[in-house]
This record gives sequence, structure tokens and C-alpha cells, in this order.
Amino acid sequence: MLTHAPIVPYIPATDVNRARQFYEEKIGLVPREEFAGGVVYECGGGSWVFLYPSAGAGTSQASQAFWQVSDIAAEVAELKARGVIFEDTICRASRRSTALPRVAAARPPGSRTARGIFWP
Repeated sequence: MLTHAPIVPYIPATDVNRARQFYEEKIGLVPREEFAGGVVYECGGGSWVFLYPSAGAGTSQASQAFWQVSDIAAEVAELKARGVIFEDTICRASRRSTALPRVAAARPPGSRTARGIFWP
């Protein structure tokens, strides 16, 4: 039954080589295998994510996936050390400060900047 099966997030990219550079050099993911023009990255707890080529990449305004971490400050510090640029903003819904990483390196030129919210 699907209620007992793991689910795997897919991350579309118009330029898989550039996206790989971002996920491997900036985020620190290690490729497990190449498959169908894309790459599988193994993550924590036996989970994994599939980065694949898609002409529709960058067209969704919805979240793709997220990592649940125990020490957000340490994660943000490591990402900054790898070159991810963060900006501080205030989330209108909660009035709390958030850190939004700009990950434009994984997006094609002219597309919207991908952002993820980290709650401190």
C-alpha cells in the first residue's frame, strides 16, 4: 500500500549540469547514480531525491521539497560557507525573521529565484 511506501521528490532542471553544480558544490549532495539524463542524490535517513531534465522546470511557484534539520543555525552557517547567499526578511504571517536562501544558480537565466524558508 502507498501509505507504507517512501515517496521520492523530483527536482526538474532545464540545465542539469548547472543544477548539479549547485546541488553538489553549494548544497553538498553526493550523486549516487546517473539515470535517464538526471542524477539521484542520497539524503539522510535513507531518503533520496531525483534531479532530472525538464523543459517545464522553473514554471511552478510551489515548493518542491524540504529538509527537516535539528540545528538550523548550523545548516545556514554551512550553506553560507559553501557560497549560498541569504537575505533576512520578515514573514508577514508570523512577524518572525526568516532566512531565505537565494538559489538562482539552479535556475535558468530570466527565471524566478528559488527560495526556501528556514524558521530559526
